[in-house]
Amino acid sequence: MNHPVASALIPVVLLIAVGFLAGKRQWIGSGSVKDLSSLVFMVLAPALLFRTMATQQNPQVDFKALTIYFGVALVVYFGVIAALGFSRRSAVLALAATFSNTVMIGVPLVGLAYGEAGLFILFTLISLHALVLLTVATIVLEFAVAREQAVQGQPVTRAAMAATVLGAVRNAVIHPVPLPIIAGLLFAQTGLQIPDVIDRPLQLLGNSFGPLALVMVGVTMAANPAGAQLRGAFMVALAKNVAHPALMAAAGWVLGLRGVPLAVMVIAASLPIGANVFLFSQRYQVAQQVVTASVALSTGLGLVSVSLVMLLLG
Repeated sequence: MNHPVASALIPVVLLIAVGFLAGKRQWIGSGSVKDLSSLVFMVLAPALLFRTMATQQNPQVDFKALTIYFGVALVVYFGVIAALGFSRRSAVLALAATFSNTVMIGVPLVGLAYGEAGLFILFTLISLHALVLLTVATIVLEFAVAREQAVQGQPVTRAAMAATVLGAVRNAVIHPVPLPIIAGLLFAQTGLQIPDVIDRPLQLLGNSFGPLALVMVGVTMAANPAGAQLRGAFMVALAKNVAHPALMAAAGWVLGLRGVPLAVMVIAASLPIGANVFLFSQRYQVAQQVVTASVALSTGLGLVSVSLVMLLLG
């Protein structure tokens, strides 16, 4: 099993399978899932993100790759809305078709396949991922809500809408994912090194992130079967797992993106749906069942689609 794709994906599949079994057997109860997820996002992820960015020597951000990625994501987002018609439901489903699970699945996968070079590219993407996509989604959803309320004779003030959008931008920046990335990049610019007494605990915490995050993905899959929403969930998962990376690969190739930057961007686009989409469906009280089913189905299909993407990338 020395093939790089197999070496990267087999541990991912096995760890997700362990989590799925633990969830089915109730070894990890439903009450523990939230606490473990908080541990992953609030402690382990910041340690890994900060240390990786802080130890980069002369970091060079690939703005071309980022521009292409978000350009494609926005094309897919507004394309889905245009196909389904402008509404809260279409805005949430469009977010599901574009918002990737870049942290829990993307980080361990890219780290195994491409090492520090791939992680640096992915982390620069992650630092803007939520800020760009969730802010756009919030603006679109607020306009959709305002439109519905106007139809019902309940107009929304511009001040209230602006406050919601500004709150979304603030929450996207002051967040346990982009904040340590930005802090790590700033620290790297100083030329200093992290003292060993601090670096060692950060390294241990960061090394724990990948295995626990993937086990939690499996536990979540076991707790959220696709069920009656299978048809709608399949269409959303198809858009996320197939259409999004296909467009990303085509746009990147045409615009001259090559090597590890192209591979990381295409893999990021092919990743399953991120959990933040479910939070949006809850917040705006729309498409909750189909989004839950889509996240589960997309994660399951991702084991095949991401494998295929990595094989095609070579």
